[in-house]
Amino acid sequence: MTPFASEIAQAIDGIRADVARLHAELVRYGLVVWTGGNVSGRIRLSEDGSGDLFVIKPSGIGYDDLAPENLILCDLDGAVIPGSVGSDRAPSSDTAAHAYVYRNMPEVGGVVHTHSDYAVAWAARGEEIPCVITAMADEFGGPIPVGPFAVIGDDSIGRGIVQTLRGHRSRAVLMQNHGPFTIGADAADAVKAAVMVEDAARTVHLAREAGPLIPIPQEAIDRLYDRYQHVYGQSTDARR
Repeated sequence: MTPFASEIAQAIDGIRADVARLHAELVRYGLVVWTGGNVSGRIRLSEDGSGDLFVIKPSGIGYDDLAPENLILCDLDGAVIPGSVGSDRAPSSDTAAHAYVYRNMPEVGGVVHTHSDYAVAWAARGEEIPCVITAMADEFGGPIPVGPFAVIGDDSIGRGIVQTLRGHRSRAVLMQNHGPFTIGADAADAVKAAVMVEDAARTVHLAREAGPLIPIPQEAIDRLYDRYQHVYGQSTDARR
């Protein structure tokens, strides 16, 4: 068993519990099928983020069987921490992508991947979701972009996520021919983004089926985003 100082062990246990619970939200909102999709959460251990860890869903495990003790603890290279709880299982096939995001975006505390129907449909067309509803302006600050096609198995998907989202307001990217990945300040924030991107994908699809879309002026998008991010809610965390 890998020894951790008491404070670090408590932090790991807390993130394990959060991430296990948040996987149920993917099921509740209909964002995943069978064992597909995953949530990961970062354990912050260093000021620059380089020594951090993260927990992620094991590969091929059903959502009903997920519990804090079978999540997998990894370093930021995606390597399983030897002797840690759950280390006898194989981590998600998306682990390298999550690890790449954490290494290169130290502000990110959670990453989510889903196979939600409408967002995947936009990804299959390689088409960004235009910002034509105020909820999108609030949450994403503009359109939801498309990332490059990348095959699972190494950090190619992670590179595409970082390349697309670095410097972008959106916390969601539609990886071409694959589906949505979302990032957040923590795992709960990333799950919220996953729920909201599917809601936007569905609503904009239905609107476009009915007739031409009406774009929101950029100035209005900027105002809406600033208000939602800095004013809305009871506290800085209320909107999450």
